[in-house]
Amino acid sequence: MLLPRILTAVIGVPVILAAIHFGGLVYMAFVACVIALCLYEYGLVLRSGKKPVHMFSLVFFGLLMGVVAIAGRAEIPSLELPDNLYPFAISVVLFGVLFVEVITPRRSWDRVTNTLTGVFLIPWSLAHLINIRDLQPNGEYLTLFMIVTVWICDTGAYFTGRFLGRHKLNKEVSPKKTWEGSVGGTLLAVGGALLMRHLFLPSLTLQAAIWLGLLVAVVGQVSDLAESVLKRSTGVKDSSNLLPGHGGFLDRFDSYLLLAPVFYYVALYVL
Repeated sequence: MLLPRILTAVIGVPVILAAIHFGGLVYMAFVACVIALCLYEYGLVLRSGKKPVHMFSLVFFGLLMGVVAIAGRAEIPSLELPDNLYPFAISVVLFGVLFVEVITPRRSWDRVTNTLTGVFLIPWSLAHLINIRDLQPNGEYLTLFMIVTVWICDTGAYFTGRFLGRHKLNKEVSPKKTWEGSVGGTLLAVGGALLMRHLFLPSLTLQAAIWLGLLVAVVGQVSDLAESVLKRSTGVKDSSNLLPGHGGFLDRFDSYLLLAPVFYYVALYVL
């Protein structure tokens, strides 16, 4: 499993770093593709576990929410959007999902809740990746800080848990994760945060870098476990096999479902 992970990373990491560097429409398109693929995989996971979900509503209204979330946060001078865009979009999505369910045979409220969870959670949360990139004057470096620290945390947790792991973190949710791996990943994440501060964000205080590293490690791992709850409840190991050695896009970007909004608002109001 290690070789496919490395090969996928060799291809994927430069693509992500390039998208972050170019920013603007390039990065928006990248995030939009990630949202679309995560929505699709979310539906696949539910269907594989025989959980009700309306794939049309999930993808169509999920992409609509994604477009609204991205467009509403994008800094495009030529694009003028109404002040009530978000409440209008939410109203359209709620009406649309419920209307489709009403005209669908064998109606199910479980299908409505599963569909709405995906429609709101994935596009709305991941759109905050664009918010972070648009922060001035250090949006690019803050995005790198967060994403690279997550990578370091994941890698550190994987290897620490593999060689030193003894005590299960939560075997009902994620049988392979251990406390040793979690602590190892957290410590390496703090070290990675300090390295990123040294390389790209010298204006960030040492204390702030340490706290941000802890924030990324803890919230990222909680977000990862939240996605594991979804997979375990459906009996699915990976969201797909689109990324050899890594599972699917939802598996790779699950850390950001909770982390991206938290990191953005901390960077906006605290730093």
